[in-house]
Order: sequence, then C-alpha cells, then structure tokens
Amino acid sequence: MGGYVYILASRKNGTLYTGVTSDLQGRIWEHREGITAGFTTKYDVRHLVWYRDYSDIRDAIDDEKRIKRWRRKWKLSLIEAMNPQWRDLYEEICR
Repeated sequence: MGGYVYILASRKNGTLYTGVTSDLQGRIWEHREGITAGFTTKYDVRHLVWYRDYSDIRDAIDDEKRIKRWRRKWKLSLIEAMNPQWRDLYEEICR
C-alpha cells in the first residue's frame, strides 16, 4: 500500500503542518473542511503546498517523521523547490 507525505500552509511563509496519509485527496479535503478539530483547524492551515508519493506507506511514515524534525528553513526550501509560487496544489491532485 502506498502513501504520501504532505505539507500544508496557512499562506506563503505562514504556519506549516506536515502529515502522512494513504489517501491524499481525501485527507486534504478533511483539512480544508475542518472535519477534525486540531492544529490545522485552529491555525487555518489548509493549503496543500508540497507532497511526495511513496510506493510503501512505511517509507512515507519514516519520511514524515524525518521532515517534522527539520528546521523551518529546510521545509521552506523543500516547498519552494517544488512549488515556488506557493500555489494550492489541491485542485491539481483532484484531476
């Protein structure tokens, strides 16, 4: 079973959230709709700005843990390498 690591942002250079899921489209929809109370709802973190897919969910989980330990500057560089305009990538994954 595959998986994804993703980063959400409240806005460009705003609050960041890193997560892991096996269903990227469904999980991002939950964040956007505020389905689950928590960090992303409290800080309005709902824009998908980066993601990576994995063929094995265990690799995704390991990478998520690693990225969560990173300095903010490294996360910003990761986002900007894939998405320099900080576009909300949610619509792209829904196609």
